[in-house]
Amino acid sequence: MKRLFGVCLTAALVMASVAGCGSDSATETTEPAAATESAEAANEAAGEESTATAEETAGSSEWLSVIPGYENETGEFAKGPNGETGTSADDITLTQEQYDEIKGQNLKAAMLWAGASEWYNAMTDGAKAEFEKMGIEVVAISDAQFDPSKQATDIETSMALQPDIILTLPVDPVSGTRAFQPAVDAGCKIVFADNGVDDYKAGDQYVSIVTGDQYGMGRAAAKLMAESIGNKGKIGIIYYDVDFLVTNNRDNEFVRTIVNDYPDIEIVAMSGFSAENATGEVAAAMLTQNPDLNGIYVSWDVAAEPVVSELKAGGYKDCKVVTMDLGGNNDLDMAQGGNVYGKVADMPFQIGETMAKIAALDILGEEAPAYVLSGTVSMTKDNMVEAWNQSLNKDPDASVMEMIGK
Repeated sequence: MKRLFGVCLTAALVMASVAGCGSDSATETTEPAAATESAEAANEAAGEESTATAEETAGSSEWLSVIPGYENETGEFAKGPNGETGTSADDITLTQEQYDEIKGQNLKAAMLWAGASEWYNAMTDGAKAEFEKMGIEVVAISDAQFDPSKQATDIETSMALQPDIILTLPVDPVSGTRAFQPAVDAGCKIVFADNGVDDYKAGDQYVSIVTGDQYGMGRAAAKLMAESIGNKGKIGIIYYDVDFLVTNNRDNEFVRTIVNDYPDIEIVAMSGFSAENATGEVAAAMLTQNPDLNGIYVSWDVAAEPVVSELKAGGYKDCKVVTMDLGGNNDLDMAQGGNVYGKVADMPFQIGETMAKIAALDILGEEAPAYVLSGTVSMTKDNMVEAWNQSLNKDPDASVMEMIGK
């Protein structure tokens, strides 16, 4: 996760013609019962039949009130969980004197992440680079595997190492209120990535939240989707059906942008998921009901992998996928000219750097902004190397580099 959550480096490649997403093989796909219920429930919640016309969609608000967090304040940039206005990550800096001052304090830090991926690796690398400059020892790095109970255990375990700083992405805003309390009681400087926890406020229980430009990412993903299908066609949306600020904001802004800015694109199906490995079943049900889909949006990269597998298995080679975050199998599919057309990413390396800087500034008694936004990158097959280096501070995997001839 990511997601998702500036300035968009938008690809210029536009599809010359639009092809439907119909299967090129004679293989029939079977609709799993659980996925059928998920898709039907989402469409029923939207108050729409899956065959709604573009005019009907644009003229109504049903598609705009399906995804959790749809009531969040809209605008150029998303607000923080307590209504905070965002500050650019580019504005967070330390002087050499401040680096020297923090270096003499013999501090320790822990990084307690919600999951594991290229995105988390880049965030870790960015924070490590800054901590090394500051002489801060990293005593723990953990992956909660998106399990709130495991994250609570990770917090408890790390507290035995007496960290002065905790950089973390909370799995669950509700249970996180209690889970992080031992760190709050110990006086740890907590900096969140992407999301806070319920009833915590910046300057009290934690220092700041650093995240991507969530609304900007949603708009950029909508533009990529439009490019991928020639600005016209039918799309499905597979969204994260959990109250999670970052993905909710990105997903909702994607929907708003499609509805408001692309009148010739129909949203014909919306289905939610809570487990990222369950999206294949959701996609199967969506495709059974709508075999002529031109594109599918998925909340983030790892969750999109089962969707891409389902498209390949069913022979839907012309159905384009747009998602958030870089890395893994989907980037190779993009390099091969497969289903994955484009991705939008924030800058996790920059996020990690900024989290470390904010913690240090707070320790030095300097005022730190409550809500900080990183930049945004859009990626297609044409700019994969550049996008990776901007977002993750590294080249794509060797298999991708070989495929694109780098």
